[in-house]
Amino acid sequence: MSNVSLVELTRRVADAFSTQGCSDQASQSVARALVAAEADGLKGHGLSRVPTYLAMVKSKKIDGQAKPTSSKPRAGILAVDAARGFAYPAIDLAVAELPAIAAAQGIAAASIGNSNHCGAAGLPCEALAKKGLIALLFANTPSAMAPWGGREAVFGTNPIAFAAPIEGREPAVVDLALSKVARGPIVAAKQKGNDIPEGWALDADGHPTTDPARALQGTMIPLGDAKGAALAFMVEILAACIPGANLAFEASSFLDDKGGPPLTGQLLLAIDPAGFGHARFGERMASLVLAIERQQGTRLPGSRRLANRAKAAREGLTVPPELEPFLSDNAAVAKV
Repeated sequence: MSNVSLVELTRRVADAFSTQGCSDQASQSVARALVAAEADGLKGHGLSRVPTYLAMVKSKKIDGQAKPTSSKPRAGILAVDAARGFAYPAIDLAVAELPAIAAAQGIAAASIGNSNHCGAAGLPCEALAKKGLIALLFANTPSAMAPWGGREAVFGTNPIAFAAPIEGREPAVVDLALSKVARGPIVAAKQKGNDIPEGWALDADGHPTTDPARALQGTMIPLGDAKGAALAFMVEILAACIPGANLAFEASSFLDDKGGPPLTGQLLLAIDPAGFGHARFGERMASLVLAIERQQGTRLPGSRRLANRAKAAREGLTVPPELEPFLSDNAAVAKV
């Protein structure tokens, strides 16, 4: 099976969504996000999402024609309404508007409500870091984790992402879910018929499981146990309570076309390091990077992604056989 260039693959993904009635803005935004995640090796947020997203559009769980809007309630704040559509166009809007606010105020925040699955959370942070800003993104997701000591899911996997600029090279990027592993790899394992490692999840009865289907019906194990559950609580406040979004246990699943729109939220922060009364940020960053990289066996967060991305840019990507019906030139997406 031959590889497909990133440009061609982005076109095919966009065409799949356009054929299902999505706006050009939504189709292009989703395609860029999914192909970028796939190129970075984040397959749980990449092409594997295409069938589910298309089904969600068909069922009206996602409004493929939604157009995000923004307002400025206060000087340093951007309030974005994803309008029950995809998260990606709303995040694109925030990434476009935050730099000017951060330049004026030193720090800016965008809340995003009426939203959906935001995919690889590090990508919008990286986009802001390429503009010289430090960025953090918090996202709440449908319930998947119980409070520490409990058995009923209250929190989502609630990812946190961060990016910082480094002079003369690509930004450093941190992107992690607050479960021991994100749900995406479990979804991918289920699609391929593979088991998952023990220690990732519990089944609906609270027992450890290696069956991805049982894991998706149960709860995820928090990263760092009680500490991870505490961080998930923090993210729920930042990403749901601040934007006025659905809490995790109120949100419908990102993984199927059942129910109404999940209406989850995100909070994206942009910090201008030049706005703190000194010009030492670049020098301090360089010293920190040197202290890490001079030790054998170490790497900066995000380095593996960059290597995957460079390889994908050179060689293209393979479309998994199960996704060929959606992404071939003769894709039968009308049958979704």
